[in-house]
Amino acid sequence: MSRDTRAYINVAALKHNLSRVRHYAPHQKIWAVIKADGYGHGLLNVANALNNAEGFGVAHLEEAIELRDSGILHPLLILEGAWDTEELTKAVRRRFQLVVHQWEQIEMLENTHLPDSVVIWLKIDTGMHRLGIGVNDFSRAYQRLQDCKQVSSVNLMTHFSCADNLNDPTTLKQIGIFNSTVGSSSGYRSLANSAGILGWGDSLADWVRPGIILYGGCPIRNKMPGDFGLKPVMTLQSKLIGIQNVAMGESVGYGAKWTAMEPTRIGVVAIGYGDGYPRHAVEGTPVLIRGHLAPIVGMVSMDMITINLNDVEGAKNGDPVTLWGDGLPAERVAEKCGTISYELFCKITSRVKKEMVYS
Repeated sequence: MSRDTRAYINVAALKHNLSRVRHYAPHQKIWAVIKADGYGHGLLNVANALNNAEGFGVAHLEEAIELRDSGILHPLLILEGAWDTEELTKAVRRRFQLVVHQWEQIEMLENTHLPDSVVIWLKIDTGMHRLGIGVNDFSRAYQRLQDCKQVSSVNLMTHFSCADNLNDPTTLKQIGIFNSTVGSSSGYRSLANSAGILGWGDSLADWVRPGIILYGGCPIRNKMPGDFGLKPVMTLQSKLIGIQNVAMGESVGYGAKWTAMEPTRIGVVAIGYGDGYPRHAVEGTPVLIRGHLAPIVGMVSMDMITINLNDVEGAKNGDPVTLWGDGLPAERVAEKCGTISYELFCKITSRVKKEMVYS
């Protein structure tokens, strides 16, 4: 029996989740955000599956080039923009659209001879205080871009800091700041990320930028993907490769961190932090085997985890074990690990095979 740890990527679920975005944002165009290797799902896998989106959002130039060189002809938006004249020239030559969020980027546009004109999205800092032009500087930045002969059009965007919390008024405040700042300025507008799409209808504007919801993750606190009709795209699965009978009082794994309080049947699963499974997963983090949830016990190793099989009748070597995905939402695992589903997906390493499934 070979070590067979795989991430199954469900194309039908990707397409379904895009349709859920259209349900919540029926009149908007969609920048499908596929940065970070498609949130760990495979950049080209995701782009080809989501070909009904109007465009794709990526973090940086290299991701956009990979898509274009692979035959993806959709509009591509580089969310961090260009950082030097070489990047700017390459982006414009390939007709990428660019986010501008720093004065230095405006100066580059003004002072660099470019092979063509470029579509710009001016990012406004409405309270995230990460990237963006301040509201007091908006008019000056907008006018300079409008006056720049190499800019074909200027669109407007912002990013939310607290949209995951439906009880936090910060998002409504940011929407208000954005609207009052841009006023009647021309250009398309984009405010809503995944949480904005699901929870803040006033933020939908012209273009939305879904990320995690395309992959079946839930960005809203105290909610699960199923609450919004989302389906898991990645099912991370391995196999049971060993079974040990441990007596009461005996310990399991590095550091003897877990000790059996009763006779316990221990299963060894061929996955660990070398595959991207979180090393900090605590005792009780669930896996799914034979239709039952089984808790992790002991420390996560580089290549293995150990689970308590006492409540799983008939478990045997070779049985598939689901770490998250179909039947076990990644949010449940993430909560036990003190993280979010985004990180679980993105940390899967290259030694885990990605296999596309179509039903």
